[in-house]
Amino acid sequence: MSVETIVIVGAGQAGASAILELRGNKYEGKIILVGDETHLPYERPPLSKDVILKPEETKIEILSEEKLAELGVEVIRGNGVVKINSDAKTAELKNGDVIAFDKLLLATGGAARRLPNFDALGKHVYTLRNLEDSQALVPVLQPGKRIILIGGGVIGLELASSARFKQCDVTVIEMGAMVMGRSSPRILSEFFLAQQQLAGVDVRLSTAIADCKLDGEEVVVTLQGGEELRADAVVYGIGIVPNAQLAVDAGLDVDFAIKVNENCQTSHPDIYAAGDVATQLRADGEFRRVETWENANLQAGIFARHVMQVEHPVANPAWFWTDQLDINYQFVGDMAASEWLVRGEIQPELRQESSFVLFGVTDGVIVGGITVNAAKDMRHLKKLISKQAAFEADKYLDLSQDLRKLVK
Repeated sequence: MSVETIVIVGAGQAGASAILELRGNKYEGKIILVGDETHLPYERPPLSKDVILKPEETKIEILSEEKLAELGVEVIRGNGVVKINSDAKTAELKNGDVIAFDKLLLATGGAARRLPNFDALGKHVYTLRNLEDSQALVPVLQPGKRIILIGGGVIGLELASSARFKQCDVTVIEMGAMVMGRSSPRILSEFFLAQQQLAGVDVRLSTAIADCKLDGEEVVVTLQGGEELRADAVVYGIGIVPNAQLAVDAGLDVDFAIKVNENCQTSHPDIYAAGDVATQLRADGEFRRVETWENANLQAGIFARHVMQVEHPVANPAWFWTDQLDINYQFVGDMAASEWLVRGEIQPELRQESSFVLFGVTDGVIVGGITVNAAKDMRHLKKLISKQAAFEADKYLDLSQDLRKLVK
């Protein structure tokens, strides 16, 4: 069957990457990009950092209007898909228009998981998921303002970093016993915590919230132990909920997210999903959802190559990064490795001057790696993990040996 029309629902990272991959693989048919937002596709990682700190200088657009025209893409903005008819292979838009497709990619991302008690307060409570959310925080994060951040994950700590750069008084409330607990081993979590504390952030771990209310222009947050914290604004980031309702209504196989196979196909062979909205069948037979910039790009590429019947390249180990308090952290592979060993020295007090590498080892094999202000070593870690290299402490932890020369 010829593929004359491809509809991409969702104008984010995965949607933009799918366009580039399709045209890069010589797809010459019609591509229609449909987005809820009025913006053209843009990068989301800078929303918690540069968009707040340097809004005038920061460019986040992935595909300009000129580039989309050059690629021959029909763009529908601010008029999202409200219904998919999987049998007829049509998508209905908010304004009632119906478009037909041969193949469709759901790249609808996710929405912030809500805290209804805080949402009910209305003013002075924020989340961060899109460009408008980020722009709304610019006038809020001002010197001397008291900011409470709920959630000690990537978004919470990146926002804490931005707020401190803006000279805010910052408190982070985290229910778990660790910051970055979902995505980093304890040894690095302790380093993250030390950096935030050294920067003047009040981090409350293993802390639950009992109540919240407005008192004039202040938000009053009552902790489970009875302590009251007062703030000028509260920002919460406690994870996302995949935007999977279109797939549910279309009768596709969905658990928490849209289930896709190794080719990113849903239970309907002509409908695919990629990015935060998709949970993919992995080599071990389990479905897993990965919330990273890289994963959105990878799955978009898988979709495009499958449509074009091009062989997939061998998958690289999963990789992501975060920038906090002028420190760059990069992660690759399995963060649940049995043990973590340090190349270099962990010296939290050095702050931005800190630089070290962590090797994650399970059963004597290198399965994970982390670089802290040592980005040049990341490609070497990726190679070691890909080849399932045996860990040799005398080689890999010896700073006198060039890591590049140890990777053959």
